[in-house]
Amino acid sequence: MKQSIYNIFKINSGLFICLLICGSSLYGQSTVEERIREVESNLSDRILIKGTTPMNIEERMAHYHVKGLSIAVIRDYKLEWAKAYGFADEAQKVPVTPYTRFQAASISKSLNGVGILKLHQNRKVDLDADINSLLKTWKFPYDSLSKGKKINLKNLLSHTAGLSVHGFGGYEPGTSIPTVIQILDGSPPANSAAVRSEFEPGLKSQYSGGGTTITQLIVSDITDQPYEQFMATQVLKPLGMTNSTFSFPAEHASPADYATGYDTDGKEIKGKYHLYPERAAAALWTTPTDLARYIIETELSYQGKSKKVLDQQSTILRLTPYSNDEAALGVFIEDAQGTKYFGHGGANEGFRSGYYGSFEGGNGLVIMVNSDNGEIIQELMNSISRVYGFKGLNKSKEITLAQVTELDLQPYLGKYELMPGFVLSITNEGNRLFAQATGQTKLEVYPETSSKFFYKVINANMEFVKDASGNVNKMIFTQGKTIEAKKLTN
Repeated sequence: MKQSIYNIFKINSGLFICLLICGSSLYGQSTVEERIREVESNLSDRILIKGTTPMNIEERMAHYHVKGLSIAVIRDYKLEWAKAYGFADEAQKVPVTPYTRFQAASISKSLNGVGILKLHQNRKVDLDADINSLLKTWKFPYDSLSKGKKINLKNLLSHTAGLSVHGFGGYEPGTSIPTVIQILDGSPPANSAAVRSEFEPGLKSQYSGGGTTITQLIVSDITDQPYEQFMATQVLKPLGMTNSTFSFPAEHASPADYATGYDTDGKEIKGKYHLYPERAAAALWTTPTDLARYIIETELSYQGKSKKVLDQQSTILRLTPYSNDEAALGVFIEDAQGTKYFGHGGANEGFRSGYYGSFEGGNGLVIMVNSDNGEIIQELMNSISRVYGFKGLNKSKEITLAQVTELDLQPYLGKYELMPGFVLSITNEGNRLFAQATGQTKLEVYPETSSKFFYKVINANMEFVKDASGNVNKMIFTQGKTIEAKKLTN
């Protein structure tokens, strides 16, 4: 008989942990618990130095000032386990449980995509039509920047409409909340700019939460009902996402139900969280367990094995990139070492999140934190991927450090000009090398070879180059782009 276990306990450090395991037997539960312990104790950042001990979840939460965290892991089209850690509200000592809602932020766009495709499936909207043929209460003001080309729903959902406004800051509870039309026009009390063309649609990809907000108005105009009501009845409820909503929390809602957000230093967000009238772009409150239900249904629908909301044809369309190789209709597609995934990340004031679902095999993961620091999310993805063999999702790179002496480092010491007025100073402490950019913190760099060094905390590396005489005269610095930095003379 299928069983569920739900436990809440407190370990010595004061970190609260809540666990939900789904299994078929006591033996199966024990096996899952072993995998959970492996996940919790094998976190790694971008670089994993061979021979070093991986980090555990408690240490990394403390390191990043993350108050609360919630995880769900999907295996073989089933939720294998969900677990929550820390506090939903630290001041009130309210622990996170698997049922505590977090702001999903831009993950809202994935569920919005399901809603739009549902309207398309029901022949209520044409995905290729000019959006002004669908809008009733407002019209998009085309200008010369769109070069006579019309924007369609596929453009809006795939961020290829050429529109402005990347994201939104939200509004403190108790302040004036703008209407959708005020947001689109950048009119008070909206705190964001007007959503307008910056270049012609279809030219290239440019992320636009503003464009997603236009789809929100289209849904309301087409259905003659509030956006959050349509999404609740037509998307969330059929998916079984009974602990999710696009509506605002009630005043004085319990932090056990709606987590409190925190900044990167662990300070509580004023008002506990922001409200987002840009519902389609950022307003979803949900749990990893509910998002796992959405992921599993997407995976099954893609295989033609379920159609709770969308049939196979509609799901395939939703997961097909439009105008480029990555952005589909509300999701991003990643080919990771030959395994295809759909997914999305989220970042609201005081919240970060991310999910992946596989096209084949029925695997996936969801991680949500009530913090502005989302670094731990990738570290957990790395750990989950190693434990479960989710190919391509482990982004850490294992490196064996080269052996260098203090004498080896001496030729590298000095200042290197990355650009006029911006210098990288190289110093050492014994056989350890450090780099400090102008106006920035000194960071240790680690030897990959005797002349090539890398950062652990940022994705950058440097290689020292000698001239014909054997003297170090420059550095090749790589961080996204490559810069040849001349060594400055004293």
